[in-house]
Amino acid sequence: MRLDHVLDSKGSDVATISPQDTVAELVKRLAELRIGALVVSSDGETVTGIASERDVVRHLAEDGPEIMSGPVSSIMSTKVTCSPLEASTSDLMELMTNSRVRHVPVVDGEESLIGIVSIGDVVKSRLGELQDERDALIQYVTVGG
Repeated sequence: MRLDHVLDSKGSDVATISPQDTVAELVKRLAELRIGALVVSSDGETVTGIASERDVVRHLAEDGPEIMSGPVSSIMSTKVTCSPLEASTSDLMELMTNSRVRHVPVVDGEESLIGIVSIGDVVKSRLGELQDERDALIQYVTVGG
């Protein structure tokens, strides 16, 4: 399955946060939206970075609670693994595994943000694919091909 189908089913809304917002605001938004990462963007279209729960925890452990009043730009990951819309879920699983990331922004050819896919979205999509294959095999065996 391609990412455009994944985004069709989950939606293409992407929660972003400004690099100047505080880490406390980041944590608040993550909790409110019940998500694990926000794309960092000044304009809502260009990917500047990504800030995840992991980033917050790592910096809390290293730098202490004062990071909460600092800017998101001080803890965000600037090396962002992105994917084109045309990629398959298999491509994305490999990309996520090799890059050790759980959230991948989806960009168009111009590098404009058009969606985000999490590892949960990929697993859900893959389980749907497996269920469809299972149903087709049962149909073939019971009805005949």
